Amino acid sequence: MSVWLNRIATSVPRFEAHGKFLAYAPMMLADERDRRKFARLADKAQIERRYTIFEPAPEPERLDSGDFYVRGSFPPTSARMALFDEHALPLALEACREALAGSRGGDITHLIVTTCTGLSTPGLDLQLQQALGLRSSLERTVIGFMGCYAAINGLKAASHIVRSEPRAKVLLVNLELCTLHLQEDVDLEGLLGFMQFADGCAASVISAESEGLQLKRFHCDVLPEAAELITWQVGDRGFAMELSPSLPKVLGDNIADLMNWVDAPISLWAVHPGGRAILDAIQAGLSLPEDALAVSRAVLRDYGNMSSATVMFVLKAMLESAAPGAGLAMAFGPGLTLESMIFDKP
Repeated sequence: MSVWLNRIATSVPRFEAHGKFLAYAPMMLADERDRRKFARLADKAQIERRYTIFEPAPEPERLDSGDFYVRGSFPPTSARMALFDEHALPLALEACREALAGSRGGDITHLIVTTCTGLSTPGLDLQLQQALGLRSSLERTVIGFMGCYAAINGLKAASHIVRSEPRAKVLLVNLELCTLHLQEDVDLEGLLGFMQFADGCAASVISAESEGLQLKRFHCDVLPEAAELITWQVGDRGFAMELSPSLPKVLGDNIADLMNWVDAPISLWAVHPGGRAILDAIQAGLSLPEDALAVSRAVLRDYGNMSSATVMFVLKAMLESAAPGAGLAMAFGPGLTLESMIFDKP
């Protein structure tokens, strides 16, 4: 039984705020040397645009026009979750309706949602079922709090479903509102959210119909000794991420061994763009050609890091324009976990 990723649609909020985030963040640092270092790091990040649910405020001292983020009183987790409930569904519907264009919603048999930036019930899965008019017998699965590699897990779950039920049509939704979790009481490293993270959504259809990318094989590896390099904790003031500066080196030093299960030539590399330094480390660790990660770098430049949705943006670009060939998608996150997938583009 062959499994195919037939279509991918994406959506982002209407507010572009990369420059605003970079201008606002240094004001939270007391030390002038830290402010200069932040500017240097931001300049090297190779990000030009990021999108957010927050409308940027025109005044330099304000971050957003609704004053959700106010210096000295960043909002509690409950307020952030309320905003997730308000904004997640419209953004997801935009991508889902494009992914389902020309087909009937009633044909969808399974729905998988991945997110690590919002928690509620009845949640996004039930909201999408109702808003899209999906069948009442729809089988729903929510993959939560797995971070950036959750999209590969979502594709893996969809592949298992289609292999066991050849008539299945799976709708996979990867929705992340990362800018809901900007932190205030942090050091220079803690301002990564202002420098890199963004909001976005991908919606995909997976089935046995031979159209799109053929999903061939999945693999997971964990480096437990590096588990603390990426953490994502629920706190009183949102979800707090800690991302160690040593992560790119650890990935670069281990990536060749982690990829030793791949036994065929790869021409398409769909690597989650977790940051410029991470892409550089993976490219060096695997001795890839200069342009091998061009699509991942373009997604990072144009959208930033949208957690689980990001690698789907990379796969969409390859689905639409890449030359035929064998591909490998990979994403990584807490654990330290690396999820990988081999695919073919006919």
